[in-house]
Amino acid sequence: MKNILVTGASRGIGKAIKEELIQNGYHCIAPTRSELDITDVKSIKKFFDTYELNIDGLVNNAGINIIGNIESISDTDISDMLNTNLVAPLLLTQYVVKQMKQNNAGKIVNISSIWGVRSKEFRTLYSTTKFGINGMTKSLARELGPYNILVNTIAPGYVNTEMTQTNVTAEEQEKIKKTIPLKRFAQPEEIAKLVLFLLSDNNSYITGQTITADGGFLA
Repeated sequence: MKNILVTGASRGIGKAIKEELIQNGYHCIAPTRSELDITDVKSIKKFFDTYELNIDGLVNNAGINIIGNIESISDTDISDMLNTNLVAPLLLTQYVVKQMKQNNAGKIVNISSIWGVRSKEFRTLYSTTKFGINGMTKSLARELGPYNILVNTIAPGYVNTEMTQTNVTAEEQEKIKKTIPLKRFAQPEEIAKLVLFLLSDNNSYITGQTITADGGFLA
């Protein structure tokens, strides 16, 4: 049974990923914040120092989205967004890669966003972190390829999650759906199935890619 570490698995896309993996026979490691605070370097080190299971796959899913114009962005906003969305995935990857290199195998999937492929007003900070994740994926795919470690990014469009409900009003959601060729938002389970494929043995050659799953929105 393969062990997959998933961050941010308590709700939304992360919860769907956890459930999809478990249903397909994977052992999903989904630590609570008290077990692993990804914004705390000491907490990350402690987690890996005490965790004994070999990790075969990593899903960097946890993320936050603070929307606002450039003048309203606070120092705390900058620190929180960068640490959660960009620094944490980098640090977690550093730890799991040590084991993966020894095994000469591994899969890493980063969850980005369409706003890491294209951007829009008031998403400056969010896009900064998500474009960064996409760049990290490309570089790591080249660096880790010789060790048979595959690294990919999924960039979801609008997904029916708590975050979407919080950040987008019901009226605005209806307007957006009209601009999506499939005329609806994705369900978290649809993103989870794509994650499952990238982590599975069925994926043996896809690496370094940012795969957009947006119902045709950016097309």
